[in-house]
Amino acid sequence: MGIGRFVFTPILPLMHAQAGLSASTGANLATANYVGYLAGALAGILAPALVRSPALLRAALVVLTGTLTAMPATHDVRLWIALRLLAGAASALVFVIAAASLHGNLRGHPAHLSGWAFGGVGTGITLSGLLVLGLHSVADWRVAWWASAALAALFTAGAWHLRPETAPEAGTTAPEAGTTAPEAGTTAPGVGGPAAERSTTRTRRWFTTLFASYTLEGVGYIVAGTFLVAAIEQSSPGPVGNAAWVLVGLAAVPSSAMWAGLGRRWSHPDLLLAALVVQAVGIALPALIGGATAALISAALFGATFIGVSTLALAAGAHLRFPRSVALLTAGYSVGQILGPLVVAPLIHHGYHRALILAAVVVLAAAAAAGLLRIGFPSPGVVPRAAAPGQRSVHDSCHASPP
Repeated sequence: MGIGRFVFTPILPLMHAQAGLSASTGANLATANYVGYLAGALAGILAPALVRSPALLRAALVVLTGTLTAMPATHDVRLWIALRLLAGAASALVFVIAAASLHGNLRGHPAHLSGWAFGGVGTGITLSGLLVLGLHSVADWRVAWWASAALAALFTAGAWHLRPETAPEAGTTAPEAGTTAPEAGTTAPGVGGPAAERSTTRTRRWFTTLFASYTLEGVGYIVAGTFLVAAIEQSSPGPVGNAAWVLVGLAAVPSSAMWAGLGRRWSHPDLLLAALVVQAVGIALPALIGGATAALISAALFGATFIGVSTLALAAGAHLRFPRSVALLTAGYSVGQILGPLVVAPLIHHGYHRALILAAVVVLAAAAAAGLLRIGFPSPGVVPRAAAPGQRSVHDSCHASPP
């Protein structure tokens, strides 16, 4: 999934230079991918049986690999848009099924195991970035797509026997991923009467703030996730852009496990605020300073935070026990990803630096919202009861969407 979804970023400069792709068309291709991702994620949310289908997993893996193979077979922009749309939908289904499998089959195991598994997205980014970096001076954009398809096919074979989540037994329910039941002898706040109304109001306020923060993150992060390499290559021609993308992947590999570990010491809002500020700095660096050093620092900061932000935001939503929090947050984040390239499209006709600055400002706005979330947010030992216990089935908690 990391290859199929993100290899477009390092190949984009090659398509600009060799295939006559304009900046606005590149933004449209990115948007098509994110629209497809939203459609795939919603399919997994609305039809939970999909996440238990080995046949659908394998079909999505094959389709994702096939779209990479087909990209260099045409110069028709409409077909490119259709292929990236299909790749986005297949990527989302692969991730939803893999996430459900992790949460279902690793239940009761240390949380960092799932974090390292999500690091597979970073591994895909790293390997595809290395591939394009190696081909940059010896082959054209077509070969880069075909080589990435071959790499995706290799990992498709490795993922072929992934065991999806099994269907829950009739009548059994569980809290959302990332939540824990109240300790024995404690009373959940807001149970019954005016206290319940006050608790529900506070929970809605916290969730609305979290939703705003995570949606803004979708808008800001995706601009860097799509155009970072092209922006770096504008000011630092040569291999620096692709090298930076490789570093993004390397930093992303341990990030989910790292942020999950930090969650044992600090609250989700505190960590979310910190991660968003660090990410905003990373996004702005290439535009404000330029040069190879700034580019590499930017890549490390961005890679270390973009998956971690998803981990923290979804865990915070799950902790609030707001009805269908993961689904709602996923939808907001995905819509943000669609809007990001469209918002900056007017700015990229003369370069990508202004787009990065705007993206950094949006992520800082997300950080400001996370700062507001810190006010009165319940500690891990206090579980809000905005929804009735047992309202969600365990497979509904697994439909989280990373980048």
